[in-house]
Amino acid sequence: MLTTNAFMEIILATFSALFSVVNPFGAMPVFLTLTQDDTPASRNQQALKACLYMVGILAVFFLAGQYVLNFFGIRIHDLRIAGGLMIMRAGFDLLTPGANKKKISPEVVEEGQQKEDISFTPLAMPMLSGPGAIAISIGLFTTSLSYLDMVFILIGIIMLAIVSYIILRFSHQLTRYMGKSGLAALSRIMGFIVLSIGVNFIVSALFALFFTER
Repeated sequence: MLTTNAFMEIILATFSALFSVVNPFGAMPVFLTLTQDDTPASRNQQALKACLYMVGILAVFFLAGQYVLNFFGIRIHDLRIAGGLMIMRAGFDLLTPGANKKKISPEVVEEGQQKEDISFTPLAMPMLSGPGAIAISIGLFTTSLSYLDMVFILIGIIMLAIVSYIILRFSHQLTRYMGKSGLAALSRIMGFIVLSIGVNFIVSALFALFFTER
């Protein structure tokens, strides 16, 4: 039976694995651009819906992703290597100036400015739950997980959504407080963490392929 410490470890491990890749701080500039003409109430509603969509997307890929991989004959290690490469690319982008603008194309931003509801796209996907976050969600699933473990992982995803909503809700205040230099510094820190996660994905997958599957 899981202890309270084990319960917290699963939730925090899920949260920490996803937070840097989801990077709600990186979504703030695009979110503010797309909602600049909205009322505060409408902006908060968009942020809430986006985070709810993010929970749905990551939860579905966590629970069903392994079956999709099996259907196409893809091993989890193959996914981790491919996901690691995508995560590393995202990390390199965050380490360079203007990374937040590169996460989605200018065409998508322009299209989003013309939409009344930007919560699902481009905010929830691909800004918050992009390919890297989806790859990590699928990678969190293993056959050794109990149903209780899965519930705790889903709680970790929900906790991530709550924190992301708070960050987006107060994005105006955070942007004014941190300034451009503060956001750039934070982006580089997040980029280094994301790059490290990508390297870990690739190294662990290669180790499993060459040393445990003999």
